[in-house]
Amino acid sequence: MHYPNIMPAVFIDRPNRFCARVLLAGETENVHVKNTGRCRELLLPGAEVYLTEPETPGRKTRFDLVAVRKADGRTVNIDSQAPNRAAREWLDTQGFTRIVPEYRYGGSRIDFYMEREEKRYLMEVKGCTLEIGGVGYFPDAPTQRGVKHLKELAKARGEGFHAAIAFVIQMDGVREVRPNLSTHPGFGAALEEARSAGVRVLFLPCHVEPDSLFVTDAVWERPLR
Repeated sequence: MHYPNIMPAVFIDRPNRFCARVLLAGETENVHVKNTGRCRELLLPGAEVYLTEPETPGRKTRFDLVAVRKADGRTVNIDSQAPNRAAREWLDTQGFTRIVPEYRYGGSRIDFYMEREEKRYLMEVKGCTLEIGGVGYFPDAPTQRGVKHLKELAKARGEGFHAAIAFVIQMDGVREVRPNLSTHPGFGAALEEARSAGVRVLFLPCHVEPDSLFVTDAVWERPLR
């Protein structure tokens, strides 16, 4: 996926999870943060960040903050909508005969429903922006919604669906994501229950530039059958 316009700025602070203050062209600007996670290790005072200008009528802020450059030079995409867009681009290359986004199943909307050779698939997508020692971790803030999705996928396996949770890794150099037990042990427990029910775990490493994010590989924890 590619952003049609991108511009650098300098991060100042984050008054709340939806808003940040940045220095843009010498002026302080309030911008929308497209990620409700904590991102504490990324959004540090003085960090170089990247903005887009959606030009949507009626917005309270002119710009969206979508990426940040880490101290090691890598760019991390923190746009919470980007993983689904990147995952869809990847799914389009996988030979499915039907792909339905935002598929209603049970009490949830699962990110993708797919069909191939008379088999039915469900795939939930999660974006990973937290990296420690070369390993990705999810979530970086408690997510009851994520737990609910895992339970729905486990239920779907019992009803004949092939099911997977896909972690789109929104930075270069990471190929594995583990549950962040210190932040949300309940997500880790739900992931283990889903695995036991036959839900597959997929890692989608990406190449990230300030203006783009593309899946470069697909690493199945266990093969999808």
